[in-house]
Amino acid sequence: MKHTPKTYLHRFAQQWQALRYAEAGAYALGAALLVGLALGSPLWGLAVAALVGAVAVVILRPWHCTAERSATYVDAHLAEVHHSSALLLQPVEQLPALARLQQYRTGQVLLEKGKELRPPHGLKRALPLMLLMALLGGFLAQRGVLAPWGGARGTEGPSIQFAPVSDRSDERAVVPELVAQEITLTYPNYTKMAPWQGSEPNIKAVEGTRIRWQLAFDAPVQQVVWESMGEERPLETSGEGYGLSLSLEASRFYSFRFVDGNGESHVTELYALEAVPDTEPTITMGDAPQYVYFEHTDVKEITVNANILDDFGTATAHIIATVSKGSGESVKFREERLSFDTGFVPGSTKLSLQKTMDLDALKMAVGDELYYYVEAVDHRQPRPNIARSETYFAIIKDTVTDTFAVEGAMGVDLMPDYFRSQRQLIIDTEKLLKDKPALSETEFKSRSNELGFDQKSLRLKYGQFMGDESEMALDTETTEAPGEDHDHDHDHEDGEEDPLAAYTHDHDGDNEHNLVPQEEEKEDPLHDYIHNHSDPEEATLFEESLKSKLRKALNIMWDAELHLRLYDPKKSLPYQYDALQLIQEIKNSARIYVHRIGFDPPPIKEDKRLTGDITTVDNVQKTSEQMYEPTYPNMRRAVARLEVLAQNPSGYGPTDGAVLTAAGNELARLAVAEPGTHLQLLQQVKGLEQAAARTPSNYRNVQKGLMALLPPTEATPRARQQVQDKVQQLFLNALREYD
Repeated sequence: MKHTPKTYLHRFAQQWQALRYAEAGAYALGAALLVGLALGSPLWGLAVAALVGAVAVVILRPWHCTAERSATYVDAHLAEVHHSSALLLQPVEQLPALARLQQYRTGQVLLEKGKELRPPHGLKRALPLMLLMALLGGFLAQRGVLAPWGGARGTEGPSIQFAPVSDRSDERAVVPELVAQEITLTYPNYTKMAPWQGSEPNIKAVEGTRIRWQLAFDAPVQQVVWESMGEERPLETSGEGYGLSLSLEASRFYSFRFVDGNGESHVTELYALEAVPDTEPTITMGDAPQYVYFEHTDVKEITVNANILDDFGTATAHIIATVSKGSGESVKFREERLSFDTGFVPGSTKLSLQKTMDLDALKMAVGDELYYYVEAVDHRQPRPNIARSETYFAIIKDTVTDTFAVEGAMGVDLMPDYFRSQRQLIIDTEKLLKDKPALSETEFKSRSNELGFDQKSLRLKYGQFMGDESEMALDTETTEAPGEDHDHDHDHEDGEEDPLAAYTHDHDGDNEHNLVPQEEEKEDPLHDYIHNHSDPEEATLFEESLKSKLRKALNIMWDAELHLRLYDPKKSLPYQYDALQLIQEIKNSARIYVHRIGFDPPPIKEDKRLTGDITTVDNVQKTSEQMYEPTYPNMRRAVARLEVLAQNPSGYGPTDGAVLTAAGNELARLAVAEPGTHLQLLQQVKGLEQAAARTPSNYRNVQKGLMALLPPTEATPRARQQVQDKVQQLFLNALREYD
């Protein structure tokens, strides 16, 4: 939306009202934190927040912040408008000429200097007060001064509920009840998070968090066991209750089971343990280009801007710079670890770092290259997370290039210089199309032309393998080599074709084959076994089957280069993809053959050779047994057993509990990956351990859910029986007679 002088006062009034409402909300939030934390009751906090917020809104009256009051405020605090801001609220057609002129001048002043004005508000006073009330509420909650008034601890019962596994034979027996529970989370030290205590059994915490369960019963129990996906851990007796401590390493489901004095088991429902991984730092680089080229006379400096985000703070951050010197086999690398100049504070979750690298200080010379990236390490223990950015390149152009050759040996230097591959050309072309809206026409055409030149360089490099010594050699079939002497007597002297050539008879040329006998060319018997290096099509490093593919790839590169030169990279992309596919096929075909080392047959006995004696030759027989292991075997056994239990619910026995427990462990692995899909079914399987839930309908529901998860049964190999009529049988019998 475009802002105009007429809308300035309305926007000013809207901002004024928003700030007043925000101030009232700060007061309400501070009161809610104070009361809610001190009393330990979120309901009391919400009630006090609503009351304080309503009172603050009535006192502040944000609706009084209208455009007319905004004009009065602007007139009082901006002398350049000359108390004329109210003119902006009047229609132009209702004002005289002098008032219109003053309205226009006032609008221009507001557009230039109106940004300096801010609506009056009390947020600078409300925000510290809100923070102070929150700290006071936390202090009172820790001391427990007002906790009895909140009624939360007196009315809140244990959230972990036990249910009997089987029906009780003695109804008068005393069932132990859970009277107290406490769950303590001790987060890893590097997170700098304070320990948490509560009673919520569904836990979500950072990996490596130490969890401590403390349970207390009103009557003695024989044993309390923590169960999770087939794993069992007994709780240790500690004081008046039972405790267990373990480290959270992976997401899973768990439950508790205890055995009372009468030997009866009691279990809870399933609860979730969700392990939140500590993510690695996120590194975002500035607008630095991927490749930077310097002339030897330039100021060779690079400014690196990096933004690093991490959930629990960054421990170290450096720039890893690698300098390469030399070329070919004499190249040498030197790696350095550079610290940032500004912005690094250890342990910060958000960093904005900057570093200016001087290539001369890195002792780089002409022709050297620099590869650098940013590396960040967080505080995770025992193994920290390490993240790195993309690699950036800085190259100092070389002004002199020496070419060495070995005289009397290989006269051609087959070591190619640096050039882009076809895959890199495709990536750069797609990036050019993506950046096209933000580029000017001149820059777009320049980059497209540069890509065309790179495509040409790549085509010439591959042309060397076809024997093409230069660009002109690619058209040897249609272009005459320079220096050849050809006799064109039938052509016109000035190079134009003779218009009467089709209507005359050339006695000197057309009948020449009758006057001079020609010798028949004899085929060279060694033609198929040698390379004809004078022919570019024959002088190749590849076999005959690859020549056509490589020539086709070169022709496609011609078309790709053509469209890049015509500033149409979109049409060039299909040709580039076709060329890349052909190059990959050629690379896969042109492999070095390595002789297989394997079975060495025994020598042939000459006395038995060609005798036809096969009495000692036996057929090879091999017998093997493969054990078929179906997927989810426990779930399959549970489905079969549930079919029996659905017809006879009273037949549930101890072995059935073991079958359902094993099936539940297999289902739990699926539920960890997709809790929203399988968690309800897992709860139903777990619920069958309780006697009250063993009904035919529950058996059917669990059976139906498990059958939906089982994959289709694998087909058993067997002979296929086909129905044959009498005519087909007679035909088959006739064929057997001639066997």
